[in-house]
Amino acid sequence: MFFPYKDDNPSILFPFVTYGIIAINILVFVGQFILSNNNPQQGAAFVFTFGFVPAEFNLLTIFTSMFMHGGFAHIIGNMWFLYIFGDNVESILGHVKYFIFYIACGVGAALAQFFIEPFSQIPMIGASGAIAGVLGAYMIRFPKARVHVFVIFIFITTIVVPAQIVLGLWFLMQLTNGLGSIGVNTTGGVAWFAHIGGFIAGVALLNFLQKVRFEKNE
Repeated sequence: MFFPYKDDNPSILFPFVTYGIIAINILVFVGQFILSNNNPQQGAAFVFTFGFVPAEFNLLTIFTSMFMHGGFAHIIGNMWFLYIFGDNVESILGHVKYFIFYIACGVGAALAQFFIEPFSQIPMIGASGAIAGVLGAYMIRFPKARVHVFVIFIFITTIVVPAQIVLGLWFLMQLTNGLGSIGVNTTGGVAWFAHIGGFIAGVALLNFLQKVRFEKNE
């Protein structure tokens, strides 16, 4: 098991959008947590209303589901990855294009999971798919960036490895688990193909958005 905890890749721009997305996710999670603690039935209803349910395809819930999480480990892991890698992707795209990129990756992630399980009644929530797009873009743009990683294997140690190794292994793990989950009946768990779809969307959208120019009319 490995877990990145920082990189040696300073950002150029202050990551307003990345921090804003993190703040929104935390606020929504706090609201979910309070609602679920006070009334578990209402908490469950909230997830089914605003989570993305493939069998009840609703474009609005694709967007709302990106800002919801299923527990503390879920949101902490997602926000930490976004904190480490999001600032650099925001720096190369700029604030506006980065926000468009993030949302588009989240949409691509949801559509990938929908394609694999179009009749699933299980609500999909989490920022993982959109963040996977950030990871894909980071790997392509900064393949040799030094990433510090906790490695847990019998003992715990830390190593420094290139981003292309860390994020390439992360993607391979998603792909392996995703292919292994095809045809397996589950009542929940990880939406592996959302991660795969988001990562691929990030790789594909990076070059496209870098070429886009927003012109101002004088």
